[in-house]
This record gives sequence, C-alpha cells and structure tokens, in this order.
Amino acid sequence: MTLSESMPLAVLASSLLPGMVIFLLPDAWIGKRTALNLLGAFTKLALIGVLLAGVHGGAEYGFHYAVLPGLDLLFKVDALGLLFMSLSAILWLCTTLYAIGYLEGAPQRSRFFGFFSLCVTATMGIAMAGNLFTFFIFYELLTLSTFPLVVHRGTDKAMNGGTVYLAYTLAGGALLLIGVIWLHQLLGHSDFSHAGIVADLEATGAISGGQLKVLFLLLIAGVGVKAAIVPLHGWLPQAMVAPAPVSALLHAVAVVKAGAFGIIRIVYEVFGIEYAQSLELLLPLAVAATVTIVWGSLRALFQDDLKKRLAFSTISQVSYIVLGVALFGPIGTIGGLVHLVHQGVMKITLFFCAGNYAETLGVHKVSEMNGVGRRMPLTTLAFGIAALGMMGAPLTAGAISKAWLIEGARAADMDWAIWVLWTSSLLNGAYFLPILWRAVFVRAPLAWPAEHLARRGWRETAWLLLLPPLVTAAVTLMAGIFVTSAFSPLAWAQFIAQQEYWPVVP
Repeated sequence: MTLSESMPLAVLASSLLPGMVIFLLPDAWIGKRTALNLLGAFTKLALIGVLLAGVHGGAEYGFHYAVLPGLDLLFKVDALGLLFMSLSAILWLCTTLYAIGYLEGAPQRSRFFGFFSLCVTATMGIAMAGNLFTFFIFYELLTLSTFPLVVHRGTDKAMNGGTVYLAYTLAGGALLLIGVIWLHQLLGHSDFSHAGIVADLEATGAISGGQLKVLFLLLIAGVGVKAAIVPLHGWLPQAMVAPAPVSALLHAVAVVKAGAFGIIRIVYEVFGIEYAQSLELLLPLAVAATVTIVWGSLRALFQDDLKKRLAFSTISQVSYIVLGVALFGPIGTIGGLVHLVHQGVMKITLFFCAGNYAETLGVHKVSEMNGVGRRMPLTTLAFGIAALGMMGAPLTAGAISKAWLIEGARAADMDWAIWVLWTSSLLNGAYFLPILWRAVFVRAPLAWPAEHLARRGWRETAWLLLLPPLVTAAVTLMAGIFVTSAFSPLAWAQFIAQQEYWPVVP
C-alpha cells in the first residue's frame, strides 16, 4: 500500500482506534482516557495538515476496496473534503477539551467518549467519500454513533428526544439509499466527479429529465433531514436534551454539517452545477433554503429555552450554505463554502457558552439571564462575539460569508435573495440582542437558579469550560479581520471553487 493510499485510512484510524480503546477503560481512568482523546485529536490534525499541503501542491490521495463486483468503498481526498475535515478536526479538539471539563464526575464517561470518537470517524468518512455508496455508509454510521450521545443522560426526556432524532435520520437515510441504488442501477457506479455524472443519462435515453428530478429530490431529501431543511427539521430542537458538548457537535461539527456537505456533493458532483441549472433544480432548492432561513429565525424569536433558541438559529443559518449552493455562480458558491466553516465556529461558541451558564449557574432560559454577564463576563464576551458574528457584524466571520452570499445573489440576478439575507440578519438581531441586553444591562437576581461552581478571582467557571469558547470566539474575530490571509477559510473556499467547480473565479 502506497502512502497516498494509506493516508485516508490513517485519518480514520486516528479517532477510531483511540475510541475503541476508550470503550474498554473504567470511568475512573481519567488520565488515560484524556491522553487517548488528545493523542487522537492532535494526530488527526497533523495528518490533515499533511493532506492540506499535499492537495494544495497537486498531490492525490485515495483508497479503493471492492466490496462486491461493481460496488466499491472509495475514499478520495479533495479540497472540498479537506475544508470539512479541517473544520471537524479543529472543533473536535475544542469540544473534547470542553467535554472533559463538562463531564467531570459524571457516569458513563468512557461510553460517551467512545461514541464521540466514532462520531468523528464517521464525519471523516463522509468528508473523504469518493462515491455515494461510501458516503451513505458513513452517513448512517454518523446516525448510529450520535444517537447514544443524544440519549446519554438516560432520562425519559432524553430518550424521547433521541427517538425523534433516530426516526427522522433513519427515514432520511432510507430516502438516500433508494437514490443511491437507483443511480447505481443507471450508471453501474456512483463515483463523485467535479463536473457531475448524470448529465449524459438523459441524452442516452436511459432516464428522462422528469425522472432525474425525482432522483434529485430523493437524494436532497435524504441529506436534507440532517441539514434540517424545513419541513425535515423537527428532530433538531428535540435533540437539545443532549449534553452541551453533544449539542455543539450536532450543530457545528457533525450532523447538520454532514447534511449541508451532502447537498454540496449532490449538486456539484452528482448532477453537476450546470446540468442542475439546466434542469431548473437550483431555484426550488433556493426557495427551500429561503423558507428555512426565515422560518428558523422566526421560531427562534419565541424560544425562552436558550438551547432551543440556538437550535432554531442553526436551522436558519445552515441553510445559508444551501442558498449559496443554489446561487448559480462562483461567488455564491464561495459564500456557501466559507459559511460552512464560519457558522461552525460561531455556533460552537454559542453552545459552549450556553453549557457554561447551565453548568455554572443552572441558567437554562433566556428569562434567567438577567445580569449573567456581570457574574460570567468572559463567557458572555465570547457569546456576544459569536452572536454579533451571526448577525453579520463587521470584523467577524459572519460578515465575510454574508457579504459573499449577497454578492453571489446579485451576480446571479437573484436580488430577492439579498432581501432574504438582510431580513435574516435583522431577525438574528431580534433574537440575540435581547439576550445580550439582559446579560449586561439588567440587574442580576439575588440568587442564581442552581449555582454549581463558585467564582475564584477571574475564573468564573472551570478553566476547561472557559478556554474553548474563548478560543473559538477569537477565531470568529480572526476569520473576519485576517480575511485576506492565505490561511483563511475564505482563501481555501476560493481555491475549491476555482480548482473543482468554476474554472475562473472573480
């Protein structure tokens, strides 16, 4: 086996092997479990760094295994996959540190971190999948590995939320499987190609344009469940019963991003962007994204539970990525790709902060947040930076992706989409600014709902809970300030668009 063939397997093994060992460790072995978690996270980051340098220099990495005649397990590392892999690996490290502090003293920690590692392994498999069959295998593995995390607490509420999550995601997987089987029957394979693979089917008479539209609907609905596109979004608010590290994982790293990533692959590498436009598939996709953006924001306005408000915000924000895909042109593509990263960094910050409020003070609701910024100023600073980023405030990551999406809509002569984005920004302000006002300017109560951790000088909570949101909040600012850097997410999104989908990028 060559180095180029072994690298994808090494990336998978860097989380799979530590995870399998962690399952066997007693909960009391904190040091050994932490060492394995961090070893896996840093090893994965190092491997992805090598892949980034190699792919940027023109190297190719892939692995192929024939499961059955004509049915292949195929891994291929490309620029798009590396964008998703880099986001997942960096935020996995942050979430691992946060989870170590969050779960201190809790039962079943080895089980939690074992499934946590499997979840990241599945995410990496999705990112490196070279065909729809491989994508489907790891897409379903992601469902099965996240379910135990959602129901980790074992309460009736957790089990009900997990059951809803499982029902939705397995139904989505069934739709995806039907589409994969249909496509494989037509082509004999389902390998991804930057130019698409179905364009010639209609010309040969193997399938009509109308049937291709049905195939597109099946595939998009299959991944649209995890992307929480309305009306397939019902599982996401219910899954907020999960511990804060899991919520962060669902919203910023794994599940919803896997759905959005799948939509990108299907539009660009199964149908091809130009053929999808010729079949008039992009406008309905843009309309679905628009409905989701507005609906999610409106629902967020009326949520008193902080995590549910953030959940509906995710429903809205992830569809920015879908809208960018549906804007026919390189600028919208870049806006959607960069928002894949920026939304992840901002949203994980918000969920870390929500977890800090809950674990430190017992604050779970917006109505309980009066004066919380005075008790927890650093957490509230991180929350404020991420919230302003979600609104698209200048010098934040959110401003960059929204600016590119607006320009992409203008370039595609879809001015109505600009109004959708501006409306969403106003709604973002309507449900985030009252939180910040309460936290900073309203007097604190005489006692918090359930203060678990006393303040010690500048340390408002456990340092493993405080450090991750401060780091990700700093990244939110750095992505906005150093946007012209060669190492910025925007630079890599431009590289993807130019190298893989559009030969000339403005």
